[in-house]
Amino acid sequence: MRSRHILVALLIVALAVTEYAVVSQVNISKALRSAAGVQVAVAASAGPQATPSPTPPPFDITPLLRPEKKFLGVAINGAPTDMTKIEKFASSIGKQPNLIAIYESFDDKFAVSEVRKAYQYGALPVIRWEPFKPTLADIAAGKQDEYILEFATAVRLLNLPIVLTFAHEMNGDWYPWGRQRNKPAEFVAAWRHIHGLFVRAEATNVIWAWTPNVINPMPSVKLKPYYPGDQYVHWVGIDGYYTRKGKKTFRSLFEPTLDQIREFTQRPFLIVETAAEPGSARPDHISNLFEGVADRSDMLGFIWFNNDGSGKWNIDQDAAALRRFRSEAKSPVYGFQVK
Repeated sequence: MRSRHILVALLIVALAVTEYAVVSQVNISKALRSAAGVQVAVAASAGPQATPSPTPPPFDITPLLRPEKKFLGVAINGAPTDMTKIEKFASSIGKQPNLIAIYESFDDKFAVSEVRKAYQYGALPVIRWEPFKPTLADIAAGKQDEYILEFATAVRLLNLPIVLTFAHEMNGDWYPWGRQRNKPAEFVAAWRHIHGLFVRAEATNVIWAWTPNVINPMPSVKLKPYYPGDQYVHWVGIDGYYTRKGKKTFRSLFEPTLDQIREFTQRPFLIVETAAEPGSARPDHISNLFEGVADRSDMLGFIWFNNDGSGKWNIDQDAAALRRFRSEAKSPVYGFQVK
């Protein structure tokens, strides 16, 4: 009984130290050493037969890389902080999303609570890491190493699987990390540098998703120079939207980009951000999206951007769109519990 009480005490203390490290401003590596010290101290007090518990190995992401069924995800402002928003969307479409997007600025701390909530719900969290302030050149040069290592250590400490997209839509010109202010080589160097720091932190519980925008708005911008290499990437993400301007189909919207990417990598695809503008064509666009993803064996699924931003993408008040989404989501091709 004494050993059991000691182990319970050890677990409580270690969890408390971990939570403090993630939430507070302290250096996480110090917290790791503190947690290890607590384990040793408690083990020593228990006598010669007690030994400190080893650090659990990183979460094995392998089964998630090529699942048998398709992912069906969603991005909703305020979620997963407020999981009732996810639950309401799930009720509306008749299926539980198994990808949940989380947007983080490059100076944010790792979203521990949000990631935990998403995973406990049965979804894989997708972190969209946006470097609004530091330049790609500065990141590659190591000027953000302390922050990146702290972030990576927090990811390792939580030890749940996440998808990480860094500086998405880098081939566009609407973000500060885009092509107007940065060279492809700077993007690649920054990506590889961040990846190396995560490896140093043993944060191998990360699925790396390189995510350009569809090439349609800038067909002359080639994607290959932006690609970090297969050793740094698990998935190829794509962002693209069905708009009212011109006829949009899965083929015309996504396949030119898919074809170009297939010239330099065979990594599987995930549509990380998509939606359709309101109008009479929206229900058909939704069907076209579901069918296009289902028809390709190299397509892992998609995340519906259920927010209003550059367009009115939210379908919560669009009865026709919701009916079609619900009908398409019934397909057994889509959906599975991640955990």
